[in-house]
Amino acid sequence: MEKHTQWGIDVLERYIKFVRERSEIELSYAKQLRNLSKKYQLKKSSKEEEEYKYTSCRAFLSTLHETGDYAGQHEVISENMTAQILVDLARYVQELKQERKANFHDGRKAQQHIETCWKQLESSKRRFERDCREAERAQQYFEKMDADINVTKADVEKARQQAQIRHQMAEDSRADYSSILQKFNQEQHEYYHTHIPTIFQKIQEMEERRIVKLGECMKTYAEVDRQVIPIIGKCLDGIVTAAEAIDQKSDSQLVIEAYKSGFEPPGDVEFEDYTQPMKRTVSDNSLSNPRGDGKPELKFGGKSKGKLWPFIKKNKVLMGATPEDFSNLPPEQRRKRLQQRVDELSREIQKEMDQRDAITKMKDVYLKNPQMGDPASLDHKLAEVTQNTERLRLEAQKFEAWLAEVEGRLPGRGDQVRRQSGMFESQQPPAVHNCAQDRESPDGSYTEERSQESELKVLAADFDDEFDDEEPLPALGTCKALYAFEGQNEGTISVAEGETLYVIEEDKGDGWTRIRRGEDEEGYVPTSYVEVYLDRNTKGAKTYI
Repeated sequence: MEKHTQWGIDVLERYIKFVRERSEIELSYAKQLRNLSKKYQLKKSSKEEEEYKYTSCRAFLSTLHETGDYAGQHEVISENMTAQILVDLARYVQELKQERKANFHDGRKAQQHIETCWKQLESSKRRFERDCREAERAQQYFEKMDADINVTKADVEKARQQAQIRHQMAEDSRADYSSILQKFNQEQHEYYHTHIPTIFQKIQEMEERRIVKLGECMKTYAEVDRQVIPIIGKCLDGIVTAAEAIDQKSDSQLVIEAYKSGFEPPGDVEFEDYTQPMKRTVSDNSLSNPRGDGKPELKFGGKSKGKLWPFIKKNKVLMGATPEDFSNLPPEQRRKRLQQRVDELSREIQKEMDQRDAITKMKDVYLKNPQMGDPASLDHKLAEVTQNTERLRLEAQKFEAWLAEVEGRLPGRGDQVRRQSGMFESQQPPAVHNCAQDRESPDGSYTEERSQESELKVLAADFDDEFDDEEPLPALGTCKALYAFEGQNEGTISVAEGETLYVIEEDKGDGWTRIRRGEDEEGYVPTSYVEVYLDRNTKGAKTYI
């Protein structure tokens, strides 16, 4: 029984080890899946960010997200196996060992007791047997002495008394033996009919509970897996849905929009009649790309002209040779790059303006509360921010000028986005209005002719005028005044409790929100005095350059 019950405990410990290793495998598998998903995730500020505009790449990104969720379910399996099986079963094994030890201790104690009773019985029996033999020898000696006529009466009396003493000792031993025997039989009956069956029953119940516990753990083992199957199914459904959302036509259109050059196809090559003695003429639309008005044909590095055929290797642009105005790119590509640069500069200008506003508000706080800081300590930082803002404005104006020039030359865009004045149009040379071949580089790539210095000045003046005519900031939402506020300082505005106003600038961490009443009354109020309701469809305040 000891060996069997010990074997049962060993089985439980083996199962615990099995579940622990399975849990470690699930955890390791989940970690590897997460690392795999993280490895192929979109990296910020990388070229991969541009790739994920395609539906196929977005589907792959969804697959990576679902793989991460899938890994999470394997982590759940590991956690549940540890919590619901390992911890509980380990505690049960310790309790089982204690119970087994107590049961076998009781069994050995009962066995030792019955063995002690048996030894007492044997000892009493041997004493009774010895006393009986002694009494019989004493009786025989008395009878011998009584029959011998030569023995004195005193010796006979002495032998008779000795025989009586031995008989009395034998009777006492018999009574003691009988009592001990009766007690042993009673103890033996209790041992075999009460103590041992009870102990065996406890051991049996203990063993049956162990078997039931093992079965319950096996069921839990299966249920832990079954519980995550629906969620894993949803992860797989998400991958299928993402795959079904792939639209090859949409991806193709994105490629077209991304790489279209904006060139107009050249016209037909006119027939040149060499039979006529006069000088031959060439169509303005000819691929040979001559200059009109009797001007000599331009030469680039000893080469005559390039071609606009798209699959020639000459169209490749050397890395590191990209000019600042992207004039090496085709018109449409150049426009996109210039627009991208203008947007980047707009964001940087807005960031500098926000920083300037924050420093100005902090300086006002220092002026009102000198104990909080020295206002003069912010002058250097404010001047630096102002200088950076002005530098970015000038750079933005420069790129806007290039962008306006490109947009004015693109087919179908001139009437909508041309920003040049009539004077600027009159200063354009005739070559500007020729077809796209007039702006080829010697290696077949696209180059824009440089505008005259006066043109850039006119553009800069136009953009200064545009910047001066600022429009009101758009409303980001509304707010309701929770308390009345008296705007006594410059830049603040008074509000009444319960009044509804427009929010035109959110709190940027300084505790103030910019609001508008009507069309032209604007100012700042403490953020804690109003309850803001932002319109989530808005994209924030405009950037002005």
